[in-house]
Amino acid sequence: MSQHVFKRAGFLAATIGVAGLLGTGVASAHVTANVYGAQPTKGGYAAIVFRVPSEEPTTMTTKVAVDFKADYGIGSVRTKPVPGWTANVTKSKLPTPITKDNGTQITEAVTAVTWTAAPGSELKSTDYQEFEVSFGPLPSNVDEVEFPAHQTYSDGKVVDWNQPTPASGEEPEHPAPVVKLAAKAADGDEHAGMGANTASTTGEHTEAAASSTSDSTARWLGGAGLLVGAIGLGVGAGATIRARKATAKPGGAS
Repeated sequence: MSQHVFKRAGFLAATIGVAGLLGTGVASAHVTANVYGAQPTKGGYAAIVFRVPSEEPTTMTTKVAVDFKADYGIGSVRTKPVPGWTANVTKSKLPTPITKDNGTQITEAVTAVTWTAAPGSELKSTDYQEFEVSFGPLPSNVDEVEFPAHQTYSDGKVVDWNQPTPASGEEPEHPAPVVKLAAKAADGDEHAGMGANTASTTGEHTEAAASSTSDSTARWLGGAGLLVGAIGLGVGAGATIRARKATAKPGGAS
């Protein structure tokens, strides 16, 4: 095999590796809503993690606000403490009460959760933060819930992540975080699908507690991208070295 073939193979492998690294970065470039565990069910409770990357090179993320649509009728929200950040839950009076599947009437619904950074805890361009919430009851008449997000930077700039994804599936420039809902369990348990360790009983009803499960899946995908890149670069370097050795030997030409 000629050294030209080796060089082409090495270049192709390195290109694939770099593409893997770039793909990992692009996939995490916007605010997302993630479920670490079983998918929340219609009419039940959810534990969701909002992942917020900071991307401005010269300013820092100082505030993150997530909207909850009033017509979802979310009656309660709990936030997991984040060191250096203060969470504030906003509730609004509903013009018409919403009756849930269990007969509960919601007259005041959660319409926003806002996290604000204390001085020194802002997110730099190389940082990201995860904000965990548990809430419910979820609506039972939709297949997914959408959470428009608003990211404020230290210079006053606000980036809105509120564009719906069209039916074609093509992702918009600033997509709104979305979580799909699973069908309600056959036994009618509105907490089914939350996982064994994501619910806690409080008072007369059970609410989902924010899951502390690490984002092992996301980290595995990131690690896989790095591994592919390393393998690609290694293969390219190895091919080049072998080609040079073959050329250096007497009669080493193809």
